[in-house]
Amino acid sequence: MNDFNKQVIEDFNANGGKPGGYFANAPVLLLHALGAKSGQERTQPLMYLRDGEGPWYIFASFAGGPKNPDWFHNLLANPDAAISVGDGTTIERVPVKARVLEDGERATTYAEMASRFPQFAEYEKKTTRDSIPVIELTRQ
Repeated sequence: MNDFNKQVIEDFNANGGKPGGYFANAPVLLLHALGAKSGQERTQPLMYLRDGEGPWYIFASFAGGPKNPDWFHNLLANPDAAISVGDGTTIERVPVKARVLEDGERATTYAEMASRFPQFAEYEKKTTRDSIPVIELTRQ
């Protein structure tokens, strides 16, 4: 795990699921997924989109990089995962099932995230991938 992610995770845990710094005022969760090869739990801080009590949506943007992030491959191999979400006071660990959105559903959800957080529009312009995957996480 790189130092940036380690610091975000520590900040997330110290502040009831509301990290500061780069992620101040952004919705952040911790994804706990099993490694596709190792089978060991890997934790990744990610921004998410959620309306009300519906599913959480995460985005395999990799900051617009040319390939999908490792955590995306882990979810494809092991779609049963968990997330940690917090309200600034308490953190809840939630078991989830991952599903990759397709076509129009993906485009609509990604556009909503990009409208709320313009860096996601930049990631989409920057990447050489056909599209940035969007993953729905549904409570199990």
